[in-house]
Amino acid sequence: MRLSARPIAALVAALALTAGLSITGTPAVARSDDRAAAAEASDVSIAADTYTWKNARIDGGGFVPGIVFNRSEKNLAYARTDIGGAYRWDQAGKRWTPLLDWVDWDRWGWSGVVSLASDTAEPDNVYAAVGTYTNSWDPTNGAVLRSSDRGASWKAATLPFKLGGNMPGRGMGERLAVDPNKNSVLYLGAPSGNGLWRSTDSGVTWSEVTAFPNPGNYAQDPSDTSGYGNDNQGIVWVTFDERSGSAGSTTQDIYVGVADKENTVYRSTDGGSTWSRIAGQPTGYLAHKGVLDSSTGHLYLTLSDTGGPYDGAKGRIWRYDTESGAWTDVSPVAEADTYYGFGGISVDRQKPGTLMATAYSSWWPDTQIFRSTDSGATWTQAWDYSSYPNRSNRYTLDVSSVPWLSWGANPAPPETAPKLGWMTESLEIDPFDSDRMMYGTGATVYGTEDLTSWDSGGTFTITPMVKGLEETAVNDLASPPSGAPLLSALGDIGGFRHTDLDAVPAMMFTSPNLDSTTSLDFAEASPGTVVRVGNADAAPHIGFSTDNGANWFQGSEPSGVTGGGTVAAAADGSGFVWSPEGAGVHHTTGYGTSWTASTGIPAGATVESDRKNPKKFYGFSAGTFYVSTDGGATFTAKATGLPAEGNIRFKALPGTEGDIWLAGGAPTGAYGLWRSTDSGASFTRFSGVEQADSVGFGKAASGASYRTVFVSAKIGGVRGIFRSTDAGAGWTRINDDAHQWAWTGAAITGDPRVYGRVYVSTNGRGIQVGESSDTDGPGTDPGPGTDPGTDPGEPPADADCSVTYTVTNRWSGGFQAEVKLTNTGTAAYDGWKLGWTFPGDQRIGQIWNASHQQTGAKVTVTDAGWNGKVAPGSSAAFGFTGTTTGDGTAPGAFTLGGEACAVG
Repeated sequence: MRLSARPIAALVAALALTAGLSITGTPAVARSDDRAAAAEASDVSIAADTYTWKNARIDGGGFVPGIVFNRSEKNLAYARTDIGGAYRWDQAGKRWTPLLDWVDWDRWGWSGVVSLASDTAEPDNVYAAVGTYTNSWDPTNGAVLRSSDRGASWKAATLPFKLGGNMPGRGMGERLAVDPNKNSVLYLGAPSGNGLWRSTDSGVTWSEVTAFPNPGNYAQDPSDTSGYGNDNQGIVWVTFDERSGSAGSTTQDIYVGVADKENTVYRSTDGGSTWSRIAGQPTGYLAHKGVLDSSTGHLYLTLSDTGGPYDGAKGRIWRYDTESGAWTDVSPVAEADTYYGFGGISVDRQKPGTLMATAYSSWWPDTQIFRSTDSGATWTQAWDYSSYPNRSNRYTLDVSSVPWLSWGANPAPPETAPKLGWMTESLEIDPFDSDRMMYGTGATVYGTEDLTSWDSGGTFTITPMVKGLEETAVNDLASPPSGAPLLSALGDIGGFRHTDLDAVPAMMFTSPNLDSTTSLDFAEASPGTVVRVGNADAAPHIGFSTDNGANWFQGSEPSGVTGGGTVAAAADGSGFVWSPEGAGVHHTTGYGTSWTASTGIPAGATVESDRKNPKKFYGFSAGTFYVSTDGGATFTAKATGLPAEGNIRFKALPGTEGDIWLAGGAPTGAYGLWRSTDSGASFTRFSGVEQADSVGFGKAASGASYRTVFVSAKIGGVRGIFRSTDAGAGWTRINDDAHQWAWTGAAITGDPRVYGRVYVSTNGRGIQVGESSDTDGPGTDPGPGTDPGTDPGEPPADADCSVTYTVTNRWSGGFQAEVKLTNTGTAAYDGWKLGWTFPGDQRIGQIWNASHQQTGAKVTVTDAGWNGKVAPGSSAAFGFTGTTTGDGTAPGAFTLGGEACAVG
């Protein structure tokens, strides 16, 4: 569906949607006022035991289009990704901290970050413009998130239009900017013809700047009818000249970049009241960035003939003298010699006149980085040709911390492995340290801490600065009973054999290298046998391993294959069934030296294997389940009446023939979780599961007769990750509102060797690993209403703690409260449990930054893992919504581990 150019902005002159929820801690939750709090409360969300969550380390894996340093506080920096949220730099750990893991299923688009802005006047303030697609693919409008605690908690203002963190032109920016002199004023450049927007109350409300004359007109591909390539990229950056204002007064001179090749830069000299095109500006190009060096008064533009981030065949760099009005072409090379556009640009705030820029679309032989110390009059390059094809590099590139960045390649000169980068739309020199620079690529964040060696003729060292930033899109997961605990199928970088979940794998799957792995499987009784399929420009699209994925060899394929599809391995590894794109379902014995078309099953069906009978395979297509008992040669239609719409994923239970669980559907039709115990002849739906999208199995609980089942589902009105230890009779939500990761529907699997461990796919936040504190594994999960085990009644002694309980909001039948627990002792808490007894009939509904149990009026709240360690003098905080028929009177006493706390 095409989004019209301007009607939304015209009909909604002023937006005033204020965020409703403010949460303390990291990560956190945000919710707009347009969603009723009571509708989100459900006892189903109560966790039976505490789960801790982490990533299976890959480090990077996706495009980082923006890096933002705060200009008033050292070491405060943020990074944005196109689909995987935003991050804050942790200098002590030299790693990135995720800030948007709370984004939920319904608003998954908010995991795409269009722009970031860090407040110079008040460094605790940070803003994020979020939304993934501007067309119908994203069901929700964009929003501007605001935080007053560096992203530990957020409030949201939903916009009357969509934003596109994963749209063409996403490397341009920053579209969002805070007035450095009057920080209550912010500007946002909108796509899709929606113009320029402004907030004068620190991002709480937004309205269109109707005086701005040009909403842009450039689209990557006007012939595209999907709303993707043909979307107007709009207003692409905003830059303030801080010299034209003083503290507390609005900055007068503001520069705005527009996606219009003939009119790409506008300026206001009266604080945004009026705007005009700057005369004499370059034409025929789009200004990807506009950066102003306040020490010299120079505005620098990096320009390209396209919006990027993939394309761009010509580019320039221009300098505008804000005092004289003179424009100067300061490009490092002649226009005729460019085959790329310029994107990233940064000025050294410690050394006026020093700047750097990137050739973002120089894919071959490598990206190029340029540096000038004389305001662009002359430049040097990160690498030159010594004698073609040999290169002379000013840098050394050490990827030992993320070795897969070499892709296992050994290219002929002038290419190198690893490469300096590609899609290098962001490059920033630390405003406090001339030696530190970071830049984003299509796969990582690189950086250096000895940059000025460039100027003295020495070499500087570039290393990945990406730890903690996990941005892969996960298509499939497998956890074999022996060998590596986890095998992954990923978009863009293929996938990995994860032998240590806390270490970066040495290399992705190779031989063949697949752009994206779409499906993988192992033989249940012979886990050394593994198969994977995926997308590539040409054959092969399939690979086999006989050593549990450590080494691979290429397989042949049927005629007509264009993509990976799904694949299944026989339980003993004797054969395989493959349903590729571009060809029908096929089967083979051995390792795919020849393939034979299967009969009785439609092309495009999803295929899986029985995990006990090596001759039995299953398929699903358009509401019908198919079964083969002859190794995939022939299939017979069995159960019907299953979901005919949406994505369907099903798995067979290891060790038991014919036990199949099927998840999927669509809100417009059948949607849920089904089980068959007769090899797909019939299925029974789980009535308590409203929606489900993926299902997997893990080690059985102690004393349980059935393997643990994990689902990404909606149960009891709550979306989340759920676990059952009694074959689906009861379910426990094991994630929390701080750990939702937007969309988790592609794959889920438990670990057959570790009770409670679960691996969850995300679309941009990598592989999430959940570990249960309940390591012994009870026979069944305690459900809601179980005695929490700690009696917060009469305390036996006094504890070193103080509690502040604040009711922050009330409504008919409900309330919202925030609780702060302060460590008043001399030793750190290593985990905490806070108890109290409600004086009335209050019941906790939704809780964030903690988990809880409630029996009657008695409540026990347990830390969320990441906030369990509380140093002396420090605090941990959490919040919740509750229901009551009274006035929600606050508790009068609190206990920590059963001992009394002071009440603040």
